[in-house]
Amino acid sequence: MMTERPLTRNIYPDRPPMNLKEYEKTGGYAALRKVCSTMDPAALQKLVQDSNLKGRGGAGFSTGMKWSLIPMDDKATHPKYLIANADEMEPGTFKDRLLLEGNPHQLIEGMILAAYAIQADIAYVFLRWAYHEAATLIRKSIQEAYDAGYLGTDILGSGFHLEMYLHTGVGRYMCGEETALLNALEGKRATPRAKPPFPQISGLFGKPTIVNNVETLCCVPHIVNNGVAWFKGLSYSDDGGTKVYGVSGKVKRPGAWELPMGVTMRELIEEHAGGMKAGYELKGVLPGGASTDFLTTQHLDIKMDYKSVAAAGSRLGTGTMIVLDSGTCPVGFVHNLQHFFAQESCGWCTPCREGLPWVEKILLALEKGDGKPEDIELLQMHTQFLGPGNTFCALAPGAMEPLQSALKYFMDDFEKHVEHKKCPYN
Repeated sequence: MMTERPLTRNIYPDRPPMNLKEYEKTGGYAALRKVCSTMDPAALQKLVQDSNLKGRGGAGFSTGMKWSLIPMDDKATHPKYLIANADEMEPGTFKDRLLLEGNPHQLIEGMILAAYAIQADIAYVFLRWAYHEAATLIRKSIQEAYDAGYLGTDILGSGFHLEMYLHTGVGRYMCGEETALLNALEGKRATPRAKPPFPQISGLFGKPTIVNNVETLCCVPHIVNNGVAWFKGLSYSDDGGTKVYGVSGKVKRPGAWELPMGVTMRELIEEHAGGMKAGYELKGVLPGGASTDFLTTQHLDIKMDYKSVAAAGSRLGTGTMIVLDSGTCPVGFVHNLQHFFAQESCGWCTPCREGLPWVEKILLALEKGDGKPEDIELLQMHTQFLGPGNTFCALAPGAMEPLQSALKYFMDDFEKHVEHKKCPYN
């Protein structure tokens, strides 16, 4: 059935994305018309909360619950803001790019609906700097939405007003953290803010703000059009809906696919990605992007949903997995990731600013054959000192996840670097 892949059913690799008229012919903006004529903001918030739509950006928090925390009616200060986090910079993650370039009006409709639910006055698409094609398409689609009366004043005669803008970032991974994103959008250094106050109370320019991931927002029109039971029925797990999963690494068909939430890791790798390339075996998987813990072949039959992946010792994250193969050195693999995280640290807190470069140097020494036995102990120490609760935000704890799990599952490889004074994979 076409409805089994609602997010990508109108995305085709051999043709450009739909313009406004084409999008409307496939049912586009029908959800907005329905909401503007039959639902108040509280009803829309409840609908999304009942659907069990969880945030697709990595945290997996209930979207409807997040919306419900923003002040409403006479308790609210204005302007209120809605922001689509399209700053997709997690290594190995490319799911939002598929949606942005494949069907930009889907995102815009989802944003208008979310803004209506929280009664936001202004919406921003915060886009990764490198997504030039997406930027062109979003600008065009926003203007089309204005021209059709879906944006601006008194949208569809509902009395609801919304202005929408595209903001292109300057290329910092740190902007994936929502409060650092808010600082960047205000023209400040992209550093995280103390919480509380949370963005729902004091966000952009000190006003109530909701930040949602692109994929999350794209789900909203389909929930409105088809209902809670339908959305939950798409999933193989307790988490509602489908998920855009991805696989990269030495597999035969790397890519992204929209599948029921809760599909197994084995199905993703062996059926959709075609299995490993000839001459390579699967050694490990980062299931949700670079900042998640390794899982191994013993975990292939777990469901790719939030609860199941957490129970296995990792996180679903973005759902875009990076495959480690038998011919790639785990130490070099992790060093490459730590180089990225050290480079992208905002420098706001000491453990992250000083600890990540130290970790990177230790791993580089191991790769060069200059490692010592105590270096492995130092790495293990860092996984604790840079772990949750010791840093200002989740960047360093996320960076420690692939390291701590590599030390758990691939300790032999680390020890061989010390013993043989070289990388055994070279």
